[in-house]
Amino acid sequence: MAPRGQRPRFKSITRSFAEKWFSALVRLVDRYAPDRLLLFGLNFLDRRVPNRLITLAINGVERIPRRLRSTAITAADEYIPDAVSNSRKTCTVIAAVGKYIPDEMIPPESAETWENVKTKLHIPKLISNKQK
Repeated sequence: MAPRGQRPRFKSITRSFAEKWFSALVRLVDRYAPDRLLLFGLNFLDRRVPNRLITLAINGVERIPRRLRSTAITAADEYIPDAVSNSRKTCTVIAAVGKYIPDEMIPPESAETWENVKTKLHIPKLISNKQK
């Protein structure tokens, strides 16, 4: 078992690595991804991907244990830097995918953290895919 003194150091290393990685990804998307490509991808997701495929993906994620989903949401809230939330292109992509995540899939213990992530990354409310 690791000594207690090393745990905060590991957390700071992880946070530093996540901030550098996410910041580099944001700079890459902002600089090289053309608006037309992003628009095409988002329209393709909304218009061409069948609802059954989205439902299948949601059902696949629901099979992941609640504790792991809760940990992922907490990590997203803690480790995603402000550079991501300030990037128009990156937030657009995250919001386009995130809007398909139903609130029922979020573990109850992570509901407040999920709301923080949705606010931070500008994720809209779920678009119901049962109407089509």
